[in-house]
Amino acid sequence: MSTTTVRRAGPREWGGLAVLSLPTVLLGLDVTVLYLALPSLAEDLQPSGTQELWIMDAYGFLIAGFLLTMGTLGDRIGRRRLLMIGAAAFGVVSVLAAYASSAEMLIVARAALGIAGATLMPSTLALISNMFADQRQRSLAIGVWATSFALGMALGPVVGGVMLNHFWWGSVFLLAIPVAVVLLVAAPVLIPEYRAPQSGRFDLVSVTLSLVAILPVVYAVKRFAKDGLDLPTVAAALIGAVFAVLFVRRQGRLESPLLDVRLFTNRTFSAALSVLLIGLVGVGGSMLLITQQLQFVEGLPPVEAGLWMGPPALLMFLAAIGSPLVARRVPPGLVVAATLALSTVGYVLLALVGSSGGITLMVIGFGLVYLGLGAIAALGTDLVVGAAPAEKAGSASAMSETVQELGLALGVAILGSLATAVYRTRIADEIPAGTPSQVADAASDSLAGAVSSAQQMPAGWLDLAKEAATSGLNTAMAVAAACTVVLAFLSAVVLRHVGVIGGEEPEAGEEAPAEPAESKV
Repeated sequence: MSTTTVRRAGPREWGGLAVLSLPTVLLGLDVTVLYLALPSLAEDLQPSGTQELWIMDAYGFLIAGFLLTMGTLGDRIGRRRLLMIGAAAFGVVSVLAAYASSAEMLIVARAALGIAGATLMPSTLALISNMFADQRQRSLAIGVWATSFALGMALGPVVGGVMLNHFWWGSVFLLAIPVAVVLLVAAPVLIPEYRAPQSGRFDLVSVTLSLVAILPVVYAVKRFAKDGLDLPTVAAALIGAVFAVLFVRRQGRLESPLLDVRLFTNRTFSAALSVLLIGLVGVGGSMLLITQQLQFVEGLPPVEAGLWMGPPALLMFLAAIGSPLVARRVPPGLVVAATLALSTVGYVLLALVGSSGGITLMVIGFGLVYLGLGAIAALGTDLVVGAAPAEKAGSASAMSETVQELGLALGVAILGSLATAVYRTRIADEIPAGTPSQVADAASDSLAGAVSSAQQMPAGWLDLAKEAATSGLNTAMAVAAACTVVLAFLSAVVLRHVGVIGGEEPEAGEEAPAEPAESKV
């Protein structure tokens, strides 16, 4: 029956996929370019250790906060229209970020980029689910979409390294301009508009509740990273939890909710979201720490550091495009578990990196980490979107992107803070007596501060700081390895009921209720 109702995509849809991949490439590029630009940025703007973390993950937290809102808004005003509005806004705010004159100004610009970026990702993914009704075509299209993110990450270090070698750090943000222009010109030609039928009223109360639920949790994570578990941290976390409960209860009562909580009753949807969230935590922390290790500890210039970061991102590229093809013959849960097992090996290798001469080991370990990322990004996203009916694609896409962005940002906050705590503990006793307080504070705050103040410290002291930072990296990666090996096992268990993608048995009607809903597109 599904073979007579499902229309296969043609040349226009595949051309539209190429256009939809552009903002994904841009966001992937933005991630790695900013990590690479951090040393130059830190030297110019002189941010504190906490400000560095805010610069890195303000974007991720704000995009996570607004994804649900934007996903539902796209269903109501048109997914293509929202995509084009977001692309234009992203281009404008990128210019503001490029010319930021202080750490505070850059943090605000990064937050605004997060709000603009929140319009892009759910729109692209939801439009793909509408354009590709055939399950196998949709799976491959989402793999290409996820691969585009990997391509952006692979290009980011190389392109960004070249730009940083010739221009100032802000130039990397200007890469968004040509991408935004191409998308605005091509989208009306190749991408069909889609609005969910009978989408209902846009509930501003739900929007407010979702933001008030997420932002206190953001504050709690940030404060915990800086000051540990104190009363304000606990209070903020509790406030976020209370408003999260209120948000969920309101969604259950609304006829047209911001988030259809009934989606979570589908175990494939819930299990895939969990794998995406937990898996991205380790990746977010490792991206930050490895790029810092290459530049601050190994002393590589931006171009060379970018080239070393290229091969791991290319492995993610291969995993993202290859895993949906493998999952046509091997159950997705086993594919995800196997690649996460390889990622565990990668984290173990990173936990063994020394403070000098460890570049090859870092690249191999990071490559294995990215291999797992490519598989869970492609397959996890496909499982989440495939578990929802077409009219809920915006909501499902937003949830998928929310947990991924939140996972990356939490990884930066948690693993970055763990590494910083180890660094500060190790370096505290190494500060020479009589060091001016301003210099001592900078040196003990972060490795970036130690590098900037090295000329005012005794000879050989910087080597001690590098060893302390490497210990922080090793500790954080050991924790990530332990969590990832558990996640690999859980993936095989919680996704064991999912059959091969596009298999004959599910097509015959033996699959869970989500499959017929998808075939009605």
